[in-house]
Amino acid sequence: MNPRRLPSRIVCLTTETVEVLYALGEEDRIAGISGYTVIPPRARKEKPKVFAFSSGDLEKILAVAPDLVLGFSDMQADVARDLIKAGVAVHVFNQRSVDGILAMVETVGRLVGAEARALTLVAELEATMDAVRARAAALPRRPRVYFEEWDEPPISAVGWVSELIGIAGGEDIFAERARHPGAAQRILADPLEAARAAPDIVVGSWCGKRFRPERVAARAGWEDVPAVRDDELHEVKSALILAPGPVAIREGLPALAEIVARWAARLHA
Repeated sequence: MNPRRLPSRIVCLTTETVEVLYALGEEDRIAGISGYTVIPPRARKEKPKVFAFSSGDLEKILAVAPDLVLGFSDMQADVARDLIKAGVAVHVFNQRSVDGILAMVETVGRLVGAEARALTLVAELEATMDAVRARAAALPRRPRVYFEEWDEPPISAVGWVSELIGIAGGEDIFAERARHPGAAQRILADPLEAARAAPDIVVGSWCGKRFRPERVAARAGWEDVPAVRDDELHEVKSALILAPGPVAIREGLPALAEIVARWAARLHA
């Protein structure tokens, strides 16, 4: 492949493509990032922030003269349209599953001529999942898990998170809801719906703010929920699991697996 035909000034409008480019050793190609980028932390110091997530100044993006912009989902459809009208090449990902995350890694690798390294990274992520699955297979019982992405209103797990719960050995109590890509379809209209499902474990990952287990425990009608009764209210930081990138598998999945393993150990102590 002629390196002169590869993009050399990439703007990443979400954190996961920044993460992948750094993991592939291709961070020098990044000309700008989203202000919500968190992985890796050094990117926030090294790269100019040119956009938020769904809003921002188009001129700030154009000012860094990108030859490729990487976006995510319909939430960035407007900026993608405007960039295309301005003559910029745009690739918008829409990964909502574990396979989608792996496919995104492979595609980013191909876009920058680093396919072999991308496939190696995917193999590492698959090995992580295989190891977690093997440990989960030895569990005496799979706990019922309620994952809460937001508290007011309560929002249940998105697709890749629900899958990771299953890999970790749990059963997402709202697995059917997780098929919906948008948060609106995952809002619990009845705040007692999760309580009635009697989860063994509650995992909070309130996007952008600290999970408060005492608030969950104090909810009306939750006093007899097994997770509340047994003090199985846990946090996984949103930065580790709510972005559909490698970090969700590298760090979010092991965090879920550890919660499930501790639950199982307590159950059979």
